[in-house]
Amino acid sequence: MDKKTKERANGIDVKDVEVRFANGYFGLKKTSLVIEPGSFCTLLGPSGSGKTTLLRTIAGLLTPSSGSIAIGAKDVTRLPVQARNIGFVFQNYALFPHMSVAQNIEYPLKLHKWPQADRQRRVKEILDLIELPHAADRAVGELSGGQQQRVAIGRALVYRPGLLLLDEPMGALDRRLRQQLGADLREIQQRTGITTVYVTHDQEEAFILSDKVAIMDGGEILQYDTPAELYFRPNSRFAARFLGEANLIDVLSLERGADGRTLVRTSLGSVSLSLPRSILKQDSSLSIVLRPEDMILLGSNTVDEAHAPPIRVHIEKELFLGSRCIVTVSEQSGATFLVECSQSQIPPSGVEVWLTWKVASTVLVDH
Repeated sequence: MDKKTKERANGIDVKDVEVRFANGYFGLKKTSLVIEPGSFCTLLGPSGSGKTTLLRTIAGLLTPSSGSIAIGAKDVTRLPVQARNIGFVFQNYALFPHMSVAQNIEYPLKLHKWPQADRQRRVKEILDLIELPHAADRAVGELSGGQQQRVAIGRALVYRPGLLLLDEPMGALDRRLRQQLGADLREIQQRTGITTVYVTHDQEEAFILSDKVAIMDGGEILQYDTPAELYFRPNSRFAARFLGEANLIDVLSLERGADGRTLVRTSLGSVSLSLPRSILKQDSSLSIVLRPEDMILLGSNTVDEAHAPPIRVHIEKELFLGSRCIVTVSEQSGATFLVECSQSQIPPSGVEVWLTWKVASTVLVDH
């Protein structure tokens, strides 16, 4: 996306928005979110987390009980859907089965009263964009699920909306097709430069597509950052577990050392970390979170200072996944951990097994 395209895009500014339904249930608790112009933002969370409620509120399909929403420089909090210039793609695509591909794409232009010559020219542009020029005259029912999704995206983009909103549009497709179409959608978004908000419960989709991801639960945004930062630096147990496998170790105490580092004591030993002084004032329970790929299996208990003190473990099971293995190990108290490694890194049968990790991989999370 070039600089001029990004400058033309609209950002989204959600400020202290609450959505309270008639029965008193909060679909959204006080929520704020800033989405940069021309970026791809994914709302990620389990069912009932509030992600679709937030998307529908941005679209104007729901009216917030309080707070405000701006698209670009315009306050749209009380504006109806049709006044917001938004393209929307639903999970079922909502295509017209009695119309051809070209007619489906053209339909919004007719509603906006575009001249016929302009409509034909724009439909051709969109067919090229979604790489379906050969399917213009085909009925949408003859297309594959992936092709139908492209038509739905093309129809949403045809009248040049200021935003593109998508509510789990690939939920009915198999995983391999979702990955391919996710990459296609990302390419289309980058080529058009349109600010996009996408709802999913699938973390792989979120990683493939997004500039930033908002993790939601219980009607709140728990963390909003880049996919890499969310994965490697989650701020809560929920975020750690929702974004892939996570090993959690409860922290017993924190002590500030004379060297300025913090000694983190756990039931499985202690590690010395560089942490901000404010973390010592935490009154909530803390845990160490480690991804399976951060864990290391050893045939001895000897390591250098860059690694945590080894823990004696027993291999419970091995799951072979081709280029990698997922090994489940347990220590004497019964706690289990997942370790990702290659087949050659698993200690041979009969050898004592020890578990460690690089101290630099250690992340503390609360609640």
